[in-house]
Amino acid sequence: MSAVSTSSPEPSALDAGHLQELRRGTVVLASLLALRTPGYGYALLEQLAEAGVDVDANTLYPLLRRLESQQLLTSEWNTDESRPRKFYRTSAEGEALASRLLDESRRITDALVRLSEGGAS
Repeated sequence: MSAVSTSSPEPSALDAGHLQELRRGTVVLASLLALRTPGYGYALLEQLAEAGVDVDANTLYPLLRRLESQQLLTSEWNTDESRPRKFYRTSAEGEALASRLLDESRRITDALVRLSEGGAS
């Protein structure tokens, strides 16, 4: 008789690809929500990780620049410390988008719960 494992198995390459796809959109929403309070890139990485949103720095920094160019984030440099840091904050447009995305995320989650319970109504 074999022992039953209580830990989650490592995802296959196929699983990993689907998990990455599922997480991709949540990083935008999580960043917009987290940056309601100004923060810089590294602190945001830590904050997202603590909240359970895993994102790589090589993904996050280009995303921050893209959201800024889309005017969903504003930024300013803090030069008070020995090493200048760029602080980001969710703009009014970013707040509006975050609200819409959060509503849609909740709607999708509710639908998935209904489907997983065997009902579609």
